[in-house]
Amino acid sequence: MEPREIAELIKDRYPTEVKETKEFRGQVSVTVKKDRIVEICRHLHDKPDLQFDYLVDLCGVDYHGKKEPRFEVVYHLYSIKHRHRIRLKAEVSEDDCSIDSIIPVWIGANWHERECYDMFGITFKGHPDLRRILMPEDWEGHPLRKDYPIKGPEKEWPGFTDVLKKAEEFKEFQWKG
Repeated sequence: MEPREIAELIKDRYPTEVKETKEFRGQVSVTVKKDRIVEICRHLHDKPDLQFDYLVDLCGVDYHGKKEPRFEVVYHLYSIKHRHRIRLKAEVSEDDCSIDSIIPVWIGANWHERECYDMFGITFKGHPDLRRILMPEDWEGHPLRKDYPIKGPEKEWPGFTDVLKKAEEFKEFQWKG
């Protein structure tokens, strides 16, 4: 099935949820309202002629100052059986920077959602273990937000001295075998 046909099926099934569809270089994106994202994903996963059984990727986008809502969560889906793909986008506002977790549909979304939370500050409601995955737990801010300072935080990260201390201990340790 062609991506454009898949987009039309989504639009037919969820006419009030689909905000727009775009095609660029053979890739189709369907932008949906965030409120029923789990239901839409479940439909794409379970419908036999679609069978999107593989979540290729989930990522965040920050359009700070360029459009509203500020954020998007982007889902790249693939059907191994039918060999077709589609891109779903769900807009997330800065005021309510949260969206439902799709882990009930694809368990592999776990780490992707944690990364998106860590880097963009988008909260995934219903996530079983939403905590930082790339940055230290006590890190302040979200480094992939457009308003995050390029040089990093104003003050030094408190864990930095611990890292230096461990590096010095490691230098002193030498294998004598």
